[in-house]
Formats: sequence, structure tokens, C-alpha cells
Amino acid sequence: MDIDELRRLYDTYERRGANYPRFRREESETVVRMIALDEGEHCTVIFSSLNEVNADAAIEGELEYFARIGRRFEWKLFSHDDPPDLKARLEARGFSIGEDEAIMALDLAALPPDLAKEHSQDVRKVVDEAGRREFALASKAAWEDQPDDWIESILKTLRESPSRMSAWLAYADGKPACAARIDFPEGSHFASLWGGATLEPFRKRGLYTAVLAARAKEAIARGYRYLTIDASPMSRPIAERLGFSLLSISNPCDSPR
Repeated sequence: MDIDELRRLYDTYERRGANYPRFRREESETVVRMIALDEGEHCTVIFSSLNEVNADAAIEGELEYFARIGRRFEWKLFSHDDPPDLKARLEARGFSIGEDEAIMALDLAALPPDLAKEHSQDVRKVVDEAGRREFALASKAAWEDQPDDWIESILKTLRESPSRMSAWLAYADGKPACAARIDFPEGSHFASLWGGATLEPFRKRGLYTAVLAARAKEAIARGYRYLTIDASPMSRPIAERLGFSLLSISNPCDSPR
């Protein structure tokens, strides 16, 4: 399958057909919105179908809509979205443009050897409350800039919707050293990888790859065809080496206050 077709499938299942726990999906003529049911969660415009003629009016319409419901939101922009100058239009209207994120995908039907093999690292799926506590501690240590309600939202999903999300931990020297999770959207061909940051004292031990391999095998067991990842600059070279292909560059664009 070529990249254009894979990108089309990604847009169909992961954006136009997006569904998240504790979010309400709304679709208009031009966008798909994800409205958080928890007031503390960010709402998102996850997909847009725009052109040079209607883009500015659509942006203004979303700003007015979210102002009416009293919520801030993130416009999830992708580099293949139309019109080509959509980022500049959002920025001109006061959106804060976040850093580049590489949207990458892997065909699980051709699992590369580094993911297919058995790994010697101590990697465990989180299955109980003790594991969730260790997962939370490792995640907070890896992502210090994230608010507490971010990890609480993840833990809530793990407790209430275990079929939707799994969490994994890699241990080193008896300590949780790498925390990661995988999301299994209903009705999608794509399972998505999140987290995976290894704490600094334990890097270069293969923990990231071992945890990624464990999640890839779980996705295969659950019948998913593709893995996706929003790769940071640190994880992108690893993902490329493991066979992931670049689909798009994404930017989180926060609405003006």
C-alpha cells in the first residue's frame, strides 16, 4: 500500500471517524469536533475539509462555536490538510502553533525483526492498581510539564475501559523506567501508541523498543492492521529504524484566549 492510500485510511478512521472515551463527537459540513465531557479536558477539532474559499469562515465559525459553549480548544492541524496555508490562517487568527509532531504508521502485517523477536528486558502489562500507581509515577517523571489531571484521565480510562486502552511498563534495576500505553479505537484499523519516554538514567538499554514490541504484539492479537505514533524528535529516528513511515506532520494549535 502506498503512502497516499495509507494517509487516506488514517484520515478516515483516526480523524473523520474519531471516537474517544468521555468525548462527544460532532460533525459539521467542514469539521469534526471532539467535545470533552469533563470540563477540565481540552476539546479538539480533529478533522477539517476546507478550501481557500471557505477556510477563514470555518475558522471564525469554530471560534464562535466554542466561545458560545465557553470552552477552549485545540485545532489538530496536519501538513496535508487543505488549504496549504491553513497554519498561517490559524496563526493570523490568534492560535498558538505547537511544535511539529511526526505522524507515523507501521503495517503490522510486515512486523520488522526488532519488534517480532523476544526481548530480554523486563516489560509488563499494567493489570492492577499497584501497576497503575507505578505507571502514574513513571509517567509524571517522564512528562513533568503535564498537569495532574492529564494522568488522572488516563488512569480513569484504564480502570473503566480496559478494552480501549492498555498500559505497559519496562523495569530496570527493579524500578519502573519506561511507561507507555496503546489505544484501541473501536471500528478502526489503527491502534495508536502514546507515551514511551524512558527516564534518563535508564536510556540506551533498549527499553523503548521492548515496550513498543510488546504493544505491537498486543495490537496484532486484537486484530489491528496498523500502528500509529505521534513521534517526538527523540522517538522519530527510532520509529523510522523500526519500519514506521511518515504520513504527515501535525501541529497542536491552541485557540486564542
